[in-house]
Amino acid sequence: MGGLQAAWSIMSMVTLTPFFAFLFSIVFMASIGKSFGVRRLYVNLLVKIFEFGRQNIESVRKQQFANITQSDPEDEDAPSGDNPSPDAADTGDGTGCAKTNGTLPNGGSHRYMNGRDTSSHIANGGNTVISRAESLILSPEMIDDTRSKSAEPQEEGAGGGTRDQGEEGDEETKSDGSEGGGEHEAAGFKLSNCLDYVKSGMEAIIEDQVTSRFLAEELKNWNLLTRTNRQYEFISWRLTVIWMIGFLIRYFILMPMRVLICFIGVIWLTLCTAVVGCVPEGSIKRALVKNVLIQCFGFLSSALSSVVNYHNIQNRPLNGICVANHTSPIDVLMLMCDNCYSLIGQRHGGFLGVLQRALARASPHIWFERAEAKDRILVAKRLKEHVTDPKNPPILIFPEGTCINNTSVMQFKKGSFEVGGVIYPVAIKYDPRFGDAFWNSSRYSMMQYLFLMMTSWAIVCDVWYLPPMERQEGESAIDFANRVKRVIADQGGLVDLVWDGQLKRSKPKKEWKEKQQEKFSKLLKGE
Repeated sequence: MGGLQAAWSIMSMVTLTPFFAFLFSIVFMASIGKSFGVRRLYVNLLVKIFEFGRQNIESVRKQQFANITQSDPEDEDAPSGDNPSPDAADTGDGTGCAKTNGTLPNGGSHRYMNGRDTSSHIANGGNTVISRAESLILSPEMIDDTRSKSAEPQEEGAGGGTRDQGEEGDEETKSDGSEGGGEHEAAGFKLSNCLDYVKSGMEAIIEDQVTSRFLAEELKNWNLLTRTNRQYEFISWRLTVIWMIGFLIRYFILMPMRVLICFIGVIWLTLCTAVVGCVPEGSIKRALVKNVLIQCFGFLSSALSSVVNYHNIQNRPLNGICVANHTSPIDVLMLMCDNCYSLIGQRHGGFLGVLQRALARASPHIWFERAEAKDRILVAKRLKEHVTDPKNPPILIFPEGTCINNTSVMQFKKGSFEVGGVIYPVAIKYDPRFGDAFWNSSRYSMMQYLFLMMTSWAIVCDVWYLPPMERQEGESAIDFANRVKRVIADQGGLVDLVWDGQLKRSKPKKEWKEKQQEKFSKLLKGE
């Protein structure tokens, strides 16, 4: 019995002492705003491992391609039904091609499958992204076009599809010239009038601009996570070994440490804000709150192995309103590691509720009940009261009102741009190779989302502080919001979309449908 106790005490000294020393070092370095650089070294190592995996996948697929072309000595170009092309085998993430048997397009050349170059497809690791020209993207405001004989570029549909009239306009011109001597036909219904709407509808069903923004961002290369559905973990024994080792590290080493760090961080944040809340109001308390919150959130960020690169810190907001694109709840964590903000939002329960109550003890925040949040006048009033006090920290707002999948910026609500004052834009862009930061709230609860974050490799993102902007004379709040949104999208390399992010939960507005009906009626009347 004494031997077991001695062994346990020795094991505790060997394991617990270094671990608590590690936690203390994290707290200390976070309190002074410094880092050992271990996370950056870890991220750089992951990049090299991903690159090795990409090269390994490409070499294996090229070897498979060579074996297929040599399987039929009589016709090397045409693979048999029992040996489909490597393109046919790659159906992960919905980007692979269907299996083919026998004949091939383009004169039987195996290089071209389904109208695309398979040599480049294999050279890119078997990843294919189907995209449309940017000039064909539609917006809610439909272009007034009556199918003239000149090939106009686009006409929009309510579902977000695209419309290319070039070929159809040429065909109609030819038919009009042959039957009517080139004269304009009398107004009236023609079957071809509805073809553009059918085409736009089919394109919207295949891939529209809205629903694709609420799905996980597609990766160009596999990141050794099975949740990406690439199904490459068993393509070679080298990748299998790396994937198994990575699985053990993520779930049995990183995740327990991250959960413990997060638990300690929340307790530490609660205690610190409770103590700071007892300090009398004044400049000392404001300085103390700023340092304490940056230190606490810096500690919490280590629970996700986060690496954040801040750019243009001379534009860091000091007061007023700070607006940013919204990908996930951890956007607040990424920004609060570098600056102190007041937050505005709806009261929550559970884990988020604990954080909200802790923050409210130390600094001014605006939390609304669900019924109050719908009262725009009340929200604007409380927001203006906060902004007009120069002693308050800048208030952080996500005007999209919902999480978007790190590929685009959707419609900004105009409320925060009606208050007046200076707007500080901030662009946030996550690196999806290390983990998908997007929170799909309709699919995952907050705890499920945190589990996915803590079992990812890391959270790496870039934050750009942009020059402050003010509303110009005669500029409406909507135009100002769109101008700020465009600046954020350009800096973050995101797609600037006009659609309302609430389409994730609701149907298109009635006005949009009526506008499409009005345009179609004018088309039938020949106006």
